[in-house]
Parts: sequence; C-alpha cells; structure tokens
Amino acid sequence: MVEQQREKSKQSGSLLATAIAFYTCLPIPSAWLSDFRLVSRLAPVVGLVIGGILSGLDTGLRYSGVPELTQSAVVTITWVAITGGLHLDGVMDTADGLAVQDPERRLAVMADSATGAFGAMAAIAILLLKTAALSDLPHHRWLFLLLSAGWGRWAQQIAIVRYPYLKPTGKGAFHKAALRPWQDLLPNLLLLLGICSLPMLLSQLWGMSLTCLAGGAIALLVPAWFHHKLGGHTGDTYGATVEWTEALFLVLMTASR
Repeated sequence: MVEQQREKSKQSGSLLATAIAFYTCLPIPSAWLSDFRLVSRLAPVVGLVIGGILSGLDTGLRYSGVPELTQSAVVTITWVAITGGLHLDGVMDTADGLAVQDPERRLAVMADSATGAFGAMAAIAILLLKTAALSDLPHHRWLFLLLSAGWGRWAQQIAIVRYPYLKPTGKGAFHKAALRPWQDLLPNLLLLLGICSLPMLLSQLWGMSLTCLAGGAIALLVPAWFHHKLGGHTGDTYGATVEWTEALFLVLMTASR
C-alpha cells in the first residue's frame, strides 16, 4: 500500500514536471518527464506556478524601489518570457483569422506563421491591458497574479472539454482526448476557489466574491465567444483563451481597489 502511494506520488510529480516543461520555458531535467499527452490535466496548476514566480518577482521589484509602472511592465514581459510567447502567438493567429470575412478561410489564415496587422494589434492590446491593470492594483497583486494565470488555464480546460476541436490533428487533438471533465476540471476549479477565499482571511468578503465570480465568469465566457465566432477551437484559440482570460480578469480586479 505504501509502495503504491509512493509510485502514484512519483507519477503525479512527473506529470507536473512534464506539464511545466510543455507550457513554459522553465528548465526541467529530461529524466523527470513523462507523457506529454496528459499535460492539459494540470494546466491550471502550471498557471499557479507561473503566477507564483511572477508574484515573487513583483514583490522583489517593489521592495527594490522600482516605480510601479516599470514594475508592472517588467512583470508583464517576464510573463511572456516564461511561456515563450506560446499563448500570445495564439492571440495573434486567432486575431488574424477572425479578421478574415470569409469563414472558410479563417483556419488557413490562422495556420499561417506570418503575423498580420490585426494579430499585432491584439498582442499590443493584451500587453497594455495587463500592464495598465497591474499598475492600478497596488494591493494584493501577488494574489491577482496567481489567480489570473490559474483562471486563464482553467478557461483553456473549458475550451478543450466543452467545444469541438476544428482540426483532425495537432496539439489540441491530444489535449481533448486526454482531458476528463469531472476528474480534471472540478479539482482545479475547487483549487482556484480555495485561493479566491484568501481575501476572506483578510476580512475582505467583497474581494473574495469578486475574484470568484469574475474568474469563473470570464473563464466560461471567453472560450464560449471564440466558439461562437469560429464554431469550435484550435490550438491557437486555446492560447488566445488563456491570454484574454488573464488580461480581462486583471482589468476587472481593478474594480476591487
């Protein structure tokens, strides 16, 4: 029994290391890696890891006396660097595809590696929204960074489970095959709601309610909107879902100042 628990714990750790290696540029030893096809199961946990790193950086910059706007810009740029621009690339490709009037051509445009004007504008909008929102959040930024990255990847899980995948092959196809609605979405949702309850410990019931409602609502609405526009999802829209959920969550959190 003890041996089985030890083996199960080892497998869970290996899957988390694999998920971190897949979704980020963080250096993970190859000996720790396992099956990449299952990484979407831990996407929100990876988001919390990213949020934790950003929170540590943000706190360090604040105590170093870096001005708030510069601090926010550095955190936002580091955010992109940690993921290698993986999700921001999805934002740009999706924006270029949605800019095409002919629905039949949208997927082909999204598959093109060249970035168009609409893709560039969408990326700039994301970076500006995150930087501006962080600058307007002087308190509990560490919590909002954690939740932003976590909710963004829970939204991605919703997109994977809830909506059809529009391509016969690709990274999104194995995500959809691996993700289990109740076994994966529910525990991650409970984890995020638990983190949302932290403001209550700080005697801020309103803050807790806002973070829960805003995070859950945005995580449901963003993938639904992309489905409405495209009739389903692709790997690019999975990335766009992460980025737009993160940015919109931070923007809404400015109302809790």
